[in-house]
Amino acid sequence: MPQLSPLNWIFLFLLFWCVVFSVSAMIWWGTKMSFSLEGNKSEESELSPQESIWPW
Repeated sequence: MPQLSPLNWIFLFLLFWCVVFSVSAMIWWGTKMSFSLEGNKSEESELSPQESIWPW
């Protein structure tokens, strides 16, 4: 393995942890979100458009 300058080792260290945190955030986000075509009908009928937190 070629020798790297100390600055390059710092960049590799930061790159490694950025990748680790990015992948863990994507895994967390993917498990948090649930996408479905059919919504819960009972909740939709109970909420009026004024009570919804989303404008659409």
